[in-house]
Amino acid sequence: MTRSDLVEELANRFSQLTHRDAEHAVKTILDAVSDALVRGHRIEIRSFGSFSINHRPPRMGRNPRSGESVAIPEKRVPHFKPGKALREAVDARTQELLAAPPAKKTNHPAPVALKGKGLATITRPTGRAE
Repeated sequence: MTRSDLVEELANRFSQLTHRDAEHAVKTILDAVSDALVRGHRIEIRSFGSFSINHRPPRMGRNPRSGESVAIPEKRVPHFKPGKALREAVDARTQELLAAPPAKKTNHPAPVALKGKGLATITRPTGRAE
């Protein structure tokens, strides 16, 4: 779902809101969340999840081309932790999808199955991995 999809959904659910009002509401909420995270605050939305800032300490990395050591400075990165209700809802929907009969083949791109840490494998309908 993109920002514009969120605006459309909000405008459709609340007929008293114009498209412009829905757009302004979404922008205001996202700006408030962003500003709070920039200031280092934690945001908690019950049953949805919480946003916080994780601190990554400085470390030594390697340039993959030359192999030389590179100093990587410390960083503050946003982090989202889903709430219990959201985790359970996603898990229940996943179980429903797994129990459903397979859908018809389409010409859409194959889904990406994550394997290991940070690696993605594209699984084609033929069953081969690339």
